Amino acid sequence: MFSLNNMPTTTSVLSAYTTFAASAMLVRTVLNEVRTMAMQLIPKPLQEKILSKLAGLWGNVSSQMTLIIDEYSGSGSINEIYHASELYLSTRISPSVDRLKVSKSSREKNLSISVTKGEKIIDVFEGIQLKWEMVCTETQKSFFDHHSKSQTNAKLVHKSFELCFHKEHKEKVLDAYLRYVVDTSKVIQQQNKVMKLYALESGGPWASTKLDHPSTFDTLAIDPTLKKAIMDDLDRFVRRREFYRKVGKAWKRGYLLHGPPGTGKSSLIAAMANRLKFDIYDLELTSLRSNSDLRRLLVSTANRSILVIEDIDCSLELPDRKSGRHNLGDSQLTLSGLLNFIDGLWSSCGDERIIVFTTNHKEKLDPALLRPGRMDMHIHMSYCTPCSFKVLASNYLGLKYHRLFAEIEALISEVEVSPAEIAEELMKSEDADFALGELIQFLQRKKMQLQHSESKAKQGKGVDEQGTEVEASEKKDKKNKKGKKGKKQTRKSNIQEM
Repeated sequence: MFSLNNMPTTTSVLSAYTTFAASAMLVRTVLNEVRTMAMQLIPKPLQEKILSKLAGLWGNVSSQMTLIIDEYSGSGSINEIYHASELYLSTRISPSVDRLKVSKSSREKNLSISVTKGEKIIDVFEGIQLKWEMVCTETQKSFFDHHSKSQTNAKLVHKSFELCFHKEHKEKVLDAYLRYVVDTSKVIQQQNKVMKLYALESGGPWASTKLDHPSTFDTLAIDPTLKKAIMDDLDRFVRRREFYRKVGKAWKRGYLLHGPPGTGKSSLIAAMANRLKFDIYDLELTSLRSNSDLRRLLVSTANRSILVIEDIDCSLELPDRKSGRHNLGDSQLTLSGLLNFIDGLWSSCGDERIIVFTTNHKEKLDPALLRPGRMDMHIHMSYCTPCSFKVLASNYLGLKYHRLFAEIEALISEVEVSPAEIAEELMKSEDADFALGELIQFLQRKKMQLQHSESKAKQGKGVDEQGTEVEASEKKDKKNKKGKKGKKQTRKSNIQEM
């Protein structure tokens, strides 16, 4: 039985507690000494393992590490990691999250979703569990308002993410996980990107508007083999960043689109932008006064963009390099300035750039513009073919086959008609029979005009003595002139003889 006589006295309890406390202090001191020696002598990876085992023996060591990711850096600039984390976490939201912030601007395609203050998100990366938490703090700041001549208080909101994980994974989180977060956010941002079309304001900088052109490579009415070659070239270009760096070349690509009007050059440019998610800068050379204007605009364009100079053959009368007029400094825009823009200066102002020239008359261009390295791929945009007609019929009428296709394809093979002309006829009605019937009549008129022109040409032309085809009236004039010349020579000869 329990006896009151066996209970320890207060003095003995206090003595035992004092002894235990002294022993605990001794153990703590020894462990701290061991910890200090470990920091000096034991390799860092082994330190972390030992300390994690001893962590329970002293209370000031935690197995968890927390990274603070502020919205802005100390200098006030935007913290790329914060915004990458915000975009990344929008794809990692679990059903356990109670509150979300949702927004959408008029230019955005999708909803923008983000976590709110105090919400936690659990993520797993290569077997590592990571806990994210949004932290918001508000502070009051006083400043003097010169307009109202009084002291004013303003509320400042400081936002950050706290990323918590086990200390043993610190290296992998810092080296691999955060890089994965940034790379993933770039892919998401590219997928949700609202592309822009930039044009020059009158005497000012670039002005932008939303680029919402529906053209894609699926809807382009061009030869399938050519279409595949262009897509392959674009895809190869965007994935070869390290290749361009290794060989010491600027990461750029030049395309020349040439062919008759209405053959789809502008639609091809839009399809390229939609495929790559690149912005378009539409440059009017006629609006530039000097080479310095060109350089100023060049450095203000963004990466992952397409610079378009349409109708290069007639948009500006560029002085020829051999004319002696190209050494004009900054007094006007010159061909030399344009060449330096494509080759030299372009290399130093960004990556992943595409430049596109369009022309209806390739033969009018200076050969210096056409060589590889400036215009790497020359793309001939031809008149409509039976194959491209089928693409147009599918786009405009939703048809894969129709009983009138054979007649239309035969007529297209006999005349020169642009895809734009075909599209205009197909847009006249939603009724396939009516629209195709109108197209047949249009093509038949084209054929008759061609036959009439050929017939008239045969009747109105002859062949001169040198075998050159000339107009009949011109041949008659030549014959008369030759006869008069012969008479003069005979008369002159007779005078000399006299």
